[in-house]
Amino acid sequence: MSFRVKQYPEKVCVVCAIQTKATTKMSKKDIYKVFKPQLSPKKMLELGVFGGSYFIDGSIKEFPKEWFKKAKTSKKFDVNLNRFKIESGLSRKEWIDKGWIFKEDPLGWFQWYCRFKNGRRILDIDEIQIKRWKAFGDRHGPAVRKNCEQGDLQCRKRQRQALLQWAYDPFF
Repeated sequence: MSFRVKQYPEKVCVVCAIQTKATTKMSKKDIYKVFKPQLSPKKMLELGVFGGSYFIDGSIKEFPKEWFKKAKTSKKFDVNLNRFKIESGLSRKEWIDKGWIFKEDPLGWFQWYCRFKNGRRILDIDEIQIKRWKAFGDRHGPAVRKNCEQGDLQCRKRQRQALLQWAYDPFF
């Protein structure tokens, strides 16, 4: 069953809430300088993200076939396909309710990232998504580092899975 968004918000309601010191005073074009994902979409798919079901609607033809050769995919969510074998994140319905889904990328942040990696640029959308990415990493990476012994991958598995799903390396 495919999930379709009937109405798309024009603006994300949380943009102001996710401003960080690194992004607040930047011009729109400078926002690209802070976006340095630690993992490629291909690597994320190989490690195991979104229970293997992110592209459940089959919309992968626009992306390089190489990305999917070793990808962990499924027609339905399978927690065992996630690298840390744990559910992490909100449902697509919750993403929509929070205003995080845009008509340009109806599947959400990871679809945006895959398209961005393939060269697509939409300045207004890129600015929102990069700020979301930055705010997420600034919040969750330090929390794991503060509360876990280095190398203890069993510590804070939900946050580590979430970091992985936001293109941050969770293996520290």
